[in-house]
This record gives sequence, C-alpha cells and structure tokens, in this order.
Amino acid sequence: MLSKEIVMMIIGMGIVTFIPRMLPFIMFRGKELPAFLQGVLKNVPYATLGALIFPAVFYIQEDIWYGVIGAGAAFIAAFLGTNVIVVVMGSIAVLSAYSLFF
Repeated sequence: MLSKEIVMMIIGMGIVTFIPRMLPFIMFRGKELPAFLQGVLKNVPYATLGALIFPAVFYIQEDIWYGVIGAGAAFIAAFLGTNVIVVVMGSIAVLSAYSLFF
C-alpha cells in the first residue's frame, strides 16, 4: 500500500510541475511578445542565479574573505568570457592557493 501512495505522489508532483511549464507554450503559441518583455525574461535566469549565490558568498566559511575572493575570481573569469568549467576551476585554484598561504 505504501509504494502505491509513493507512486501516486510522484505522478501528482510530475503533473503539478508539468502544468506551469506548459501553460506559457499553449497560451503564447503563435504570438510574439513585446521586445521589452523578451529582454526582461532573458535576464530572469541570471537574476535568480545571482540571488541564490550572492548570500552564500558570505556564509561559505568563517573567513568572509574566502567567499569574497572566490566570487571575485569567478566574476573576473566570467567577465573575460571564459567557459563555465574554466570559471569554476579557476575559482577553485584561487581558493586553494588562498587556503595554502592564509
């Protein structure tokens, strides 16, 4: 009985997740959004990612500079247009060097 409830819950969660993702495709099929709205929607993922990551920069360790230096290194690498893997590996390398010397 318990496994049937789990399966039904998984199916229900799938439906609840599927509906909000498909509604915009159905509602806006064949319609063009205004340029301003398209520009806003293109920036939503970056704003969300920034809102999720920025507070964690200050709480990553007891040493606040650890997060600030890591975020700074990642920001500089990303600003230079490097690949995401290079950004991650570069900030890890900078933080490894920082933890060795400080």
